[in-house]
Amino acid sequence: MKKGMYMTLAGLALAVQALGQANGLSGVDWRRVERDSLPAEVAERLPYEQVVNHQPTDHRVRVVTNPFKDNWWVSGDVGIHTFQGDYSDYGTFRSTLSPDINLSVGKWFTPVWGLELQSGVGSSHGYTEQWTPYAVGSKDGPYHRPDGTAYWKLKTKWWDINSNVVINLSRLFRGWEGYDSDELFNQFKFVAGFGGIHHFEEPAGWGSPYGGPHNEWYGNVELRYSRYFSRSKSWSLDAKLRGRFYETHYDMSPIAGHRWDYHMGLQVGATYYFKARGWERLTPGGSVNYFVNIVPAPVIVQSKCPEYRTFTFYVFYPNNYSGRDDAPVVRGKEVNSMDYLAGGIYTQRRFRGKVSPDGVNLRREKTEDIPTERATFTENPTGVVRGYEMTGEPMSLPMESGAMESFAGIAGYYYSPIYMGNKTWHYRVDDETRTQRLLSPENYRETKSYGLNAHMGLETVRANMPVDEGSELYSFADVYAAIYGDEGYVSECADPEAVAAIREILESGRILHVQAEGLATSQDNYTGPDSEAVGEYRNRTLSHYRALSAIKWLQESGKFEGVSDGDFSLNTLSEPIGIVNDASTRELNAKLRRCARIKIIYVIEK
Repeated sequence: MKKGMYMTLAGLALAVQALGQANGLSGVDWRRVERDSLPAEVAERLPYEQVVNHQPTDHRVRVVTNPFKDNWWVSGDVGIHTFQGDYSDYGTFRSTLSPDINLSVGKWFTPVWGLELQSGVGSSHGYTEQWTPYAVGSKDGPYHRPDGTAYWKLKTKWWDINSNVVINLSRLFRGWEGYDSDELFNQFKFVAGFGGIHHFEEPAGWGSPYGGPHNEWYGNVELRYSRYFSRSKSWSLDAKLRGRFYETHYDMSPIAGHRWDYHMGLQVGATYYFKARGWERLTPGGSVNYFVNIVPAPVIVQSKCPEYRTFTFYVFYPNNYSGRDDAPVVRGKEVNSMDYLAGGIYTQRRFRGKVSPDGVNLRREKTEDIPTERATFTENPTGVVRGYEMTGEPMSLPMESGAMESFAGIAGYYYSPIYMGNKTWHYRVDDETRTQRLLSPENYRETKSYGLNAHMGLETVRANMPVDEGSELYSFADVYAAIYGDEGYVSECADPEAVAAIREILESGRILHVQAEGLATSQDNYTGPDSEAVGEYRNRTLSHYRALSAIKWLQESGKFEGVSDGDFSLNTLSEPIGIVNDASTRELNAKLRRCARIKIIYVIEK
């Protein structure tokens, strides 16, 4: 058996060598394998390419750390605190209260943790049984307790400085919410560190028998609550519960009645956060895949000859959309990017309550996601366009009163665009990209459709997009119908024969490999520092996530359960950004270059 395997692999190697070294991974027969799994003498003879795949991730706790100049903040607060020393209970609690004021500067290194330097001035009020430089009044004029014990009021003025580690508890458990997000307007932070305090009193009388130092160390602990008021999270109002803990000689008491003297106080203030105020999502690299050409050797086993084939389909996306931010909004339901592309409605958002479209600024009204549904629905009572590039009509809906009222009378809610600052998007966009400014107001609305995601658009796709020789081309609608059923709305956009052919492959064929490659346009309107690099990064990120959304959809469809995770690959096209010189995002040239190309390699046993 081992000898036969070697002969087969050797035949494979010779067949490949006869065909010559393939140029890149564009050939229809390239498949990822672990090179270590091949016999050494065969692996040495096989042509291969080493490919470093930069695999994007949609995990919200993973981000790219920023340069040192980013993510700084400054804050100020005022408050009141109580001083608790060895004899603070000799008088009323009120008499131990005094104000303080603080300023601080800090930097976030990640969304969860940062460092802060804080300084403030204040005073401590209390009582003491020993006359010290902190005692109020003369040594010969003490107060007396009912049992005759003499004591003095205590007061000391000071300034302090401390350095702290700041842990954002809200982001620790929820993750980084993203730029301009409407999440985490309320955040809790835990702060801990060390500081030093300096007493203003003259040093006369210091030392024996009191032993109180002019300067001393302390431990600082805080629990902070921050309330943000804008999506940019540029500033917040803060409330702080703060404790400063000193060794018991803070009040110059020579006894050890308590282990600690401490201040416990409450401060309120405000914080301003400098740009950059957030982080980009992580795009890790370094996973090395080996691809070998799997042109079958002329070997026949028990009269069965496996026939290796591929088929390709494209998924086209609206501008600034990749599906990466879509997530459950109602328990048990979700906004699914592929369901949105196949049969979704407008932006898949609605106003939360009843609105009056005439004469009212709808931008002020609250909105929320609408869960998607499978595109196999049989009724569309509202009569509006469903899905992106699924028919010859664009999916953007009018915001006129009559159209909105008519829709709400049937659907029971008012559809809504996506508002972001002074921008109004009339198709769905990613949370990470909806802050971007487009070149013209018309680009925020879809006005044309070429049916690129439907079977009707295949000729346009075939004429303009690359398809490997010998690979069958299908539409997104064809594949969607083959997976979920050729019925209802999607059946109007798919071809029955194509659906039957794909279903035969999924049910009777053996899937070897699924490869997704993303593409984005060169269009970007960012004009800040390093604009060219930022624009390229934005578009490369969109191309990554378009491919990732398609791969995740196939993996979760239930039709690829026999395919291991290692046989799904997410690759960047050799040039993942398509050049578009037109300023419009609505023309065919731009629409064709917002896509993911999915190639499925399979075997039919004959």
